[in-house]
Amino acid sequence: MNCNYNIEQKKAIEILYEEKCSCVVLKDGEYRIFRQRGVNDLYGLVKTGGDFLSGAFIADKVVGKAAAALMALGKAGGVFAGTISGPACCMLAKHGIPVAWNEIVPHIINRAGTGWCPMETACANASTPEECLDKIEETLARIAAGSNAGNAGKNIK
Repeated sequence: MNCNYNIEQKKAIEILYEEKCSCVVLKDGEYRIFRQRGVNDLYGLVKTGGDFLSGAFIADKVVGKAAAALMALGKAGGVFAGTISGPACCMLAKHGIPVAWNEIVPHIINRAGTGWCPMETACANASTPEECLDKIEETLARIAAGSNAGNAGKNIK
């Protein structure tokens, strides 16, 4: 989908690809680059960033329904996605957030390419951004518990 971007928004998209980052947020003429995987950066901004996302333009490589819900909760002003899922596109449109993309897919796949992304799966049946937030938090907690399980009871030198 083509969109008319202003100079700052075009630069945010260029930074996204040049810096090989996951997300660029443009707010009040300033660019912030994020590099964490998945929805971690957006989740952190929604939970602790105050109104940082409010009215901001977000350039993101991959936007699934969970990321779209976080963008809606943060009241983003516009979104560019390299790849976006259909449910994410619907979530953003439902909340009046203009969105453009290079590629739209039925759903986001996991990093191994063997199935759906865990966040896309978690949010599949959620109707609102608030319901998605609950699912995101449950999934992040489950993932964190799983990554720490391997160290339980082991001596680490």
